[in-house]
Amino acid sequence: MVARLARPHRVVVVALESVVPLDLSAPCQVFGYGGSVADSRCYSVVVCGAVERPRGRSRRLYVATANGFAIVVRRGLEAVRHADTVVVPGIANLDTPPPPAVCDALRAAYARGARVASICTGAFVLAAAGLLDGRRATTHWADAQRLAKRYPRVRVMPDVLYVDDGQILTSAGVAAGIDLCLHMVRRDFGAEAANTVARRLVVAPHRSGGQAQYADRPVASDSSGGLEHTRSWILQRLADPLTVNAMAAHAHVSRRSFARHFAAETGTSPLRWLLDQRVLYARRLLETTRVPIERVATRCGFGSSVTLRVHFRRATGVSPTAYRRTFRGDER
Repeated sequence: MVARLARPHRVVVVALESVVPLDLSAPCQVFGYGGSVADSRCYSVVVCGAVERPRGRSRRLYVATANGFAIVVRRGLEAVRHADTVVVPGIANLDTPPPPAVCDALRAAYARGARVASICTGAFVLAAAGLLDGRRATTHWADAQRLAKRYPRVRVMPDVLYVDDGQILTSAGVAAGIDLCLHMVRRDFGAEAANTVARRLVVAPHRSGGQAQYADRPVASDSSGGLEHTRSWILQRLADPLTVNAMAAHAHVSRRSFARHFAAETGTSPLRWLLDQRVLYARRLLETTRVPIERVATRCGFGSSVTLRVHFRRATGVSPTAYRRTFRGDER
């Protein structure tokens, strides 16, 4: 259930020279589809260029991408002044510092409370603006060492998909940018809203930020020996006391082989993935039903409300009761 808003949440995507097209598209697609989640106008999305538009002018701005073509944007950096969320996609040219006006705009947005996020090498821009000093952050694994060396005050986490450090968020490249944007939708409007967007994009509805960036191979279909069929079987049995041995038995492989192939396909361990799915299911139940907390815990496989609270707070930062109150206005 998505509450009706007085106005949409304003997302401004800053397209710099040599912008990576897929990184640019990710927030536009996710928040664009999220613009009308559950019949409520949730987001508006604007792409702006890294210049100030002269007053009274309506000329178009052209931004060169990393892939040999240019894009047209109709807004300059003045758009950032009114953003609730600012997203900086990745750029290919890491040798040239971002324009001072860009750093100034990002610092001003952060100072007035806007959320600031980067995708892939967009983290270099946030770091240049000083917004990552003393913070945890990530970028594409191939550029993580370079980020850490150039900006030693940044606590670079090279192996994760994305980092949510509160007002500042960073992600690895391309697909992880979609994960980060879906995470922001989930944070803003709940798991059901994020799932709706994910279904429209035909992507996985949730990959936790701590999941590894690099999987040895993409998720394969069951016919080619992958474990998707077993993951589907697990999702249908979240209330059961599942073990890795039981999962491996379903997949007809040894426990050791199962754990190795599961990590290769998903970038995380079977039990970590199971816990993430249980928390995600709990979030959906808390958002969309009035099922008592104890029953939510049972249906999600946590056994008791105490165990649910521990894992739920660790994953979301709030208790199940507070989460339900946020999304439903309920006291229970």
